[in-house]
Amino acid sequence: MYRIVIADDHGLYRRGLRLALTAGIPGAEIFDAGCFDAVISLLEQQASIDLAILDLNMPGLFDQEILGDVMSAYPHTHFAIVSADDSRAEILKALSIGLHGYIVKSQKDEEVVQAVNEMLEGRIYVPALLSRMSGGPAQHPPMPTEGFSVRRRVGVGNLARLTARQKEVLRLMAEGHSNKEIARKLEIAEATTKIHAAAIMRELGVRNRTEAAVLLQRLA
Repeated sequence: MYRIVIADDHGLYRRGLRLALTAGIPGAEIFDAGCFDAVISLLEQQASIDLAILDLNMPGLFDQEILGDVMSAYPHTHFAIVSADDSRAEILKALSIGLHGYIVKSQKDEEVVQAVNEMLEGRIYVPALLSRMSGGPAQHPPMPTEGFSVRRRVGVGNLARLTARQKEVLRLMAEGHSNKEIARKLEIAEATTKIHAAAIMRELGVRNRTEAAVLLQRLA
């Protein structure tokens, strides 16, 4: 029996996708998540998740690179993006970081079910619309440059974009606690703490925990 996570902050879309997958993949056990925190909790608590389908726009998930940390922590789970963005660049970028597929929200139910089946069987799914797009040979777009200088203007809005769990992790990071200590205090796995810490630093545009602490104090 397959176990699938559907992660999207729009409840209506989650319910529609659940109905389509329930009808198209009999016996599949499907879990819902409305934010990145909930996804990580499911991966941590539920054994053997076969496929996690994530919307990049849900709270706490700021860009595709964060998924690299998640994939490293849960190597036995396949990960895919579901998005309204059908641009060639976004699809190729998803494949270039090792995701197992990219589903476009405008696709028909039968196409989505076929995509999920292919990914569950270990194949990489690419939307048919990619092959219809104009242009030359596929080129992987450059990854964003990481570092403190990438984001020169960081304000309260960046903190507001963090999820409740990420804010808890940031507070403890700023107090000087290690990942292991944070995991123990919040009663989560150390790997989960590392994922949240990486997401926080990317969103705030800092290179390390010290810069995160200084920034938090400045914005506070």
